[in-house]
Amino acid sequence: MAETEEGLWMTTKERDRLKVLHEVQKRHISQKQAALELGISVRWLRKLLVRWRAQGDGALRHGLRGRASNHKTGEGVKRRVVELFRAKKQAKLWHDYGPTLATEELAQDYGIVISRESLRQWLIEARLWRVRRVCVERAHVWRPRRARYGELVQWDTSEHDWLEGRGEKLYLISMIDDATSRLSARFVRHDSTAENLRQLRQYLEQHGRPVSVYTDKASLFQSAPRAIHHRDAPAQQPTQIGRALKELNIEWIAAHSPQAKGRIERSFQTAQDRLVKGLRRVGAQDLERANVYLEHVFLPFWNERFICAPQMAGDAHRALPRGTNLDSVLSIRESRTLSADYTLRWRGAIYRVPREQIAPGMRRARVQVEWRLDGSRWMHWRNRMLALERCESHPRIGEQRALPQRISANRSTEEKARAQQRRRNGRRLWRQSYERLRDRPLWQAMQDSILPTGELR
Repeated sequence: MAETEEGLWMTTKERDRLKVLHEVQKRHISQKQAALELGISVRWLRKLLVRWRAQGDGALRHGLRGRASNHKTGEGVKRRVVELFRAKKQAKLWHDYGPTLATEELAQDYGIVISRESLRQWLIEARLWRVRRVCVERAHVWRPRRARYGELVQWDTSEHDWLEGRGEKLYLISMIDDATSRLSARFVRHDSTAENLRQLRQYLEQHGRPVSVYTDKASLFQSAPRAIHHRDAPAQQPTQIGRALKELNIEWIAAHSPQAKGRIERSFQTAQDRLVKGLRRVGAQDLERANVYLEHVFLPFWNERFICAPQMAGDAHRALPRGTNLDSVLSIRESRTLSADYTLRWRGAIYRVPREQIAPGMRRARVQVEWRLDGSRWMHWRNRMLALERCESHPRIGEQRALPQRISANRSTEEKARAQQRRRNGRRLWRQSYERLRDRPLWQAMQDSILPTGELR
């Protein structure tokens, strides 16, 4: 409704000010009391009184009413931004960008600084962005953060199409501090025990030992117990990672649901949005380039923008105990029996104890074999640690013989039918011989089941 000469439209706040100024003019209240009621200073109240007496009730209205804001972005900038977003979207570069990430890249690459909400409104007006209704179906009560940096570290792996089909499948192993949200991560080709141990080693070398780690109940961290009668079944049966954490005196806490470790789950959601688009921009197609971008661009950006200050000062990380062999702790161990010739088998290969390391009582002993992350093999026997040597494999004698030529598989339908009939006859003769087994010796029954020479079963 437009204003006329007979009417003056004012907001509720302006009408309240006008009523208080009338009270001051009638000397019903003092200027100090009026300023206290309006929440302004006495000096500003006196200026309002002077302006009101000189210009009337219209002096209480805002001076920019009906005019464009002095901070409004120009129409030329608006058209340029909308056309740029439309071109990027059609080129499949910004087709999955939101207003927040788009404003950051506009400021970084094109020098256009606008607010996220302004861009969102422009995109809605141009039909480039759809308003989404946020529905909270089930609220999960958030657990308070730990007080100090290093008290709790959440650890998990994300399986996602990080390269968007440009290269091999990669996994992202991440460790995030619960108190500060400081992130440490790396891309790997397999979500295996060895790769998780390498990530743990990288974290220990950079930050030290945390007080506890928080993971899910995957088989890498929790194993099904063996039978009680098994000779290698201890009272507690941790995994390789669980054993390493116990030796390092790091507490392991299992999460009963994904919401319980929601901090790292939300970091994966952010990475699956921003990290994927960053890898697309640099054209990463392999593991090496993806890790370079992750280490030099994404992690510094994350640790600069998304971390927060802990409630208590100080660092709860602890140094490694003196004399700790980190190569031995972060390894894969299994039990083996040393044979009479001081060799043992490990994953399809044969390893031997060096001659100078052989000692009495070692033969037929139960030992612990250790596969380290650098590829070397070691053996724990009593209180000694011995390096193992791999035996060179030689071909068997039977493998050097010429194998008899088999009948070609490309046989006609009649030949296949005759071969199938011969197999049925052979089974029938064997069953008849077995039924007469009570009355005849076994060797005679076996002779009856033998087919004539040259026939195929």
